[in-house]
Amino acid sequence: MDSTEQIKALEWVEGKLKLLDQRKLPEREEYGFFDSAEEVADAIRTMQVRGAPAIGIAAAYAVVLAARQQYECSSENWKEAIEADLKLLSESRPTAVNLFWALEVMGEEIAQIDGNPYRQLLDKALEIHNDDIQANKAMGEFGAAYLQSEEGLMTHCNAGALATGGYGTALGVVRSAVKKGIKTVYASETRPWMQGARLTVWELYKDDISATLITDSAASWLMKQGKIHWVIVGADRIAANGDVANKIGTYSLAVLAKYHGVKVMVVAPMSTVDWDCPNGEMIPIEERDQSELLNPIYDGKVSAWNPSFDVTPAELIDLIVTERGVVERPDNKAMQTLR
Repeated sequence: MDSTEQIKALEWVEGKLKLLDQRKLPEREEYGFFDSAEEVADAIRTMQVRGAPAIGIAAAYAVVLAARQQYECSSENWKEAIEADLKLLSESRPTAVNLFWALEVMGEEIAQIDGNPYRQLLDKALEIHNDDIQANKAMGEFGAAYLQSEEGLMTHCNAGALATGGYGTALGVVRSAVKKGIKTVYASETRPWMQGARLTVWELYKDDISATLITDSAASWLMKQGKIHWVIVGADRIAANGDVANKIGTYSLAVLAKYHGVKVMVVAPMSTVDWDCPNGEMIPIEERDQSELLNPIYDGKVSAWNPSFDVTPAELIDLIVTERGVVERPDNKAMQTLR
């Protein structure tokens, strides 16, 4: 079995959504079972499940749970009743467009259903999940084709099997690159939730891939020494002009990369591209509670600013890799090749 098949952020099991609680990793592998849209929305909001593609898949399964529940309550009015569940899910996190994409796909499916919706919606959610895995493997090959075996790679946050249906976007490229001979992989801690230190390094460890963990602020010094040739990241939303919203710190890495002659690769499925968003200035940026940063000892006398994402302008990005193809030097015109 491919080791990535053992890392399952989410899975449909006996009529419930099974989620790996990523807040507990790497110390404990704990799973929860969810049977309502309200529970799944809370799991998304509290980052038990995270990563744009995984959030979208979780939302699709949540729609299945909601439809089953509402149909059991009223077989005649379930479509009206489920609107509240869809709204609750849409409000769980604002930046990852995959969430809204998945809800739209499931909404279109709902509109076509006469009778019991359970089987048809479950089939659609399973299709979304499986398509994501296949897209990740395709992106892994597309991205790895641009890399040379002597190059050093760096990734930020976690865009691996834990953040997707399986295999990963940015980490999928890393996995494919390692199979082709690349041996030097760096992962940044990714404060404040430490997704790189807790999740990415854990995934690479599970894969027997040798990796070096660095503090976020060490990246520039590592680049200056010539040890990094590519920064490879995922995305939570890509605007129509190629601007990219990703985990906070991505923008600063791209600026550093530009100065040091390091290339930047963004890897994300087409569901992450928001054609209705003209540029990065229009992307809503989630700001999380300041308690994630502050010690209670300060008792309100110190405040904190805690944006979860930032936006990297397209001109700082060398490649955007999707399952549909690769865009080099993205801009409005280049992005249209993915249409």
